[in-house]
Amino acid sequence: MSVETLKTGTTTVGIKTKDGVILASERRATMGNIIAHSHVQKVFAISDNIGMTIAGLVGDAQLMVRFLQSEVALYSMKRGAPMTVGAAATLVANVIRQGFYLGLIVGGYDAKGGHIYSIDGAGGCIEDNYVSVGSGSLFALGVLEGKYKEGMTEEEGIDLAISALNSAIRRDSASGDGMLISVINKKGTKELSEDAIRVRAAELGFRYPN
Repeated sequence: MSVETLKTGTTTVGIKTKDGVILASERRATMGNIIAHSHVQKVFAISDNIGMTIAGLVGDAQLMVRFLQSEVALYSMKRGAPMTVGAAATLVANVIRQGFYLGLIVGGYDAKGGHIYSIDGAGGCIEDNYVSVGSGSLFALGVLEGKYKEGMTEEEGIDLAISALNSAIRRDSASGDGMLISVINKKGTKELSEDAIRVRAAELGFRYPN
């Protein structure tokens, strides 16, 4: 199987809450019309305070994750302080222009609070309260537009992420096979367990994983 043709398909979501951010994705990888993998990692911890979601070619995505993890760690060692979310997003935006076929969300928490940035393949970097990237993003954005409100609690943000991903999974054939959800706030990064997501999805009235 060629890495160049293996795509994460993808719906990824980033949501800013009152106390931090939520990063989430589904778990399917496709190769054309084939479902190549059903347990793909698309939400990554870059550091204690920064995370990233990936959409695009798997090889490019894995390289970008390793690059950013290394650069953020080196920055922290040299400066004696964590990199800000905005600086990490800008770094990725500058590098992605060199030919990476990716759409990314960089999110996290720093001294100024929670931040969410969407980054496109041309190096565009935009901060917003909520974003979605990937083949199912149009479906997810419809839910985010209708239900997002400023100052959401962590619990409300998680429910919104599940609702947005559920909408994409129902309509985008390249999205599916469960969800990954991470919460980043002043305490650090926390990944929700599969069982916790399953329970929340059931409470919201959604089938899980698909």
